[in-house]
Amino acid sequence: MLNPNFFNTFFVIPILNILMSFYKVFSFIKIPGTLGWSMIGLTVFVRLLLHPFFKQQLETAKKMQDIKPHLDKLTAKHKKDPKKLQEEQMRLYQQAGINPASGCLFLIIQMPIFIALYQTLSLFLTKGSLSKVIVEINKVVYLPILKVQSISPWFFGFNLVLSPAKSGLWFYYLIPIITGILQYFQAQTTGMSAPADAKAMAGKPEDKKNDSGDFQKAMNMQMKYIFPFMIGYFSYTLPVGLSLYWNIFSIFSIIQYHQMKIKSSK
Repeated sequence: MLNPNFFNTFFVIPILNILMSFYKVFSFIKIPGTLGWSMIGLTVFVRLLLHPFFKQQLETAKKMQDIKPHLDKLTAKHKKDPKKLQEEQMRLYQQAGINPASGCLFLIIQMPIFIALYQTLSLFLTKGSLSKVIVEINKVVYLPILKVQSISPWFFGFNLVLSPAKSGLWFYYLIPIITGILQYFQAQTTGMSAPADAKAMAGKPEDKKNDSGDFQKAMNMQMKYIFPFMIGYFSYTLPVGLSLYWNIFSIFSIIQYHQMKIKSSK
């Protein structure tokens, strides 16, 4: 199950140990739905860990919104000279302190953690008995105190290691709907409009003068509609526990964005 390799050693096993730490704490205070609350605790921990990157993403998004009128003017002024337009855009980015690639940094950093969490939950999805899963967990925990004798996957009537697709119960189908809606609101709240792409305007100006606008519209459409739909579908096929992680993460993102927006407006 947990084969010794780079990814397991540096991502899966540490996340599993953090999850088991929360599980032990919540078990000690006898909170029902221990595994679910442990996953929420893990989500909050990861959210705080990634906060500097998320803050940078939000700051970049705000700066992009602030300079958008200037980008539009540059596009209109240099629409017949794509090379000049690209140079002026880069100069404007530098003056505003914007790295256009930084918007993807938060997603890139988050993905290994999400994959590691999926592999952690996959321990519970193996065909062996729960006792075998517990044996595997106890082999890789860092401290003897983190070893467990039993684990209940139930959280407010949901089995966290079961996917809505395999549940056969109607209320499980609410999970992908809620997940998709939260992803939509997160994209609406924290999303960054795609900057004008000078390369998209290359070629004959009279034929491609609207390509940049079309490119931006396509990117914004993907971020606001297609991406939430994809995430909703994934949450339909993947364990409920992953949706719990994703939804708590989205709620934190929306709340933090509004808090930062309030602070910046003062």
